[in-house]
Amino acid sequence: MNTPTETILWEGHPSHALNFWLNLGCILIIPIPVALWRWIELRNERITISTERIRITTGIFTKKTEELELYRVRDTSFLQPFLLRLFDKGILTLTTSDATSPSLSLPGVPADAKLRDDLRRAIEACRDRKRARVAELGGVIETDDHPPAA
Repeated sequence: MNTPTETILWEGHPSHALNFWLNLGCILIIPIPVALWRWIELRNERITISTERIRITTGIFTKKTEELELYRVRDTSFLQPFLLRLFDKGILTLTTSDATSPSLSLPGVPADAKLRDDLRRAIEACRDRKRARVAELGGVIETDDHPPAA
């Protein structure tokens, strides 16, 4: 849950622009139930970006929630393929020091420079609060509570 200091920066579903070619294919070739299933999958995916963590919940019948603490983010990049640019969306990719998610991709998020700036500031603030620092050569994040293993 959100702590008193945690603020939601953005929350929403990936854009249905990701299904453009599938929907076009449904008109031409692919059966409509496939497009309907993909629509239901996207509606049941939830991305929450807060000042403390990124939470991704997926699944229709069985829900899976993955969380990434912001202090583990090492680098961010934003890609806007032509089709997603038409819908003012893009793909936010985070390079992390997390063992389970070394690279996390958030497709269909708004192409909002303010959101990316807010996220960058939240990452830096979270690192400061946790006293975490990135060791560039080894890619290890050290905290005062958990020094790196030798």
